[in-house]
Amino acid sequence: EISNLTKKFKEKIAVNNISLKIKEGELFALLGTNGAGKTTTMKAILGIIGPTRGEVRIFWKSPTDISVQKRIGFMPENTYLYKYLTGDEFLEFNGRFYNLSSQELEERKAWALEKVGLSQARNKRLNAYSKWMLQRIGLAQAILHNPDIIFLDEPMSGLDPVGRKMVKGLLIELKWVWKTIFFNTHILSDVESICDSFAIICEWHLVAHEQVATLKMPIEDFFMERIEANSTRNHIE
Repeated sequence: EISNLTKKFKEKIAVNNISLKIKEGELFALLGTNGAGKTTTMKAILGIIGPTRGEVRIFWKSPTDISVQKRIGFMPENTYLYKYLTGDEFLEFNGRFYNLSSQELEERKAWALEKVGLSQARNKRLNAYSKWMLQRIGLAQAILHNPDIIFLDEPMSGLDPVGRKMVKGLLIELKWVWKTIFFNTHILSDVESICDSFAIICEWHLVAHEQVATLKMPIEDFFMERIEANSTRNHIE
């Protein structure tokens, strides 16, 4: 639950007075144009940056609470990866943060690599991975420790149609086992095909929060309508 979230960097507003409620087990997408505030909103929800005003609660607690952080998986848009590690070693390194037993970690690594289609590349160094493979290993580390809520910043960026289909299938599978998924994206057709709900940020303000099933027009038309109605630039022109 996000209540009146505002974030300023010096005098520049990055997010302005956003309130949202995401239900457990929901597949939710945050939409917006470049620079609208999507990534800032996600980072504030995760506790990576503190809000200037407002409050964020995850599982009824602060996102900085250790008990909450253990239940969160996160894939940033630009993940720093230790390129000299293999895919297997990278997941091993990340898994150690969650105190998984050796057996459990081996099982989780095999499961995550299989889910993102990298089982055959687990012993290859990351500096030999292609862009789409790096995107997939980033997703694998986000789901490795079996988190209850998963935050993904542009998870399908740089993926070809086969990769996008794989990721969409994985997100649906995770929802089936009652995981909550919050992701940012520019790909409106993906939201329409897999999400329960979505919200739109325009110029740092929340301008829509809708259920996909009750939308009475194509999501692309709805998105453009809300952006055009709330864009200061359009009003000036």
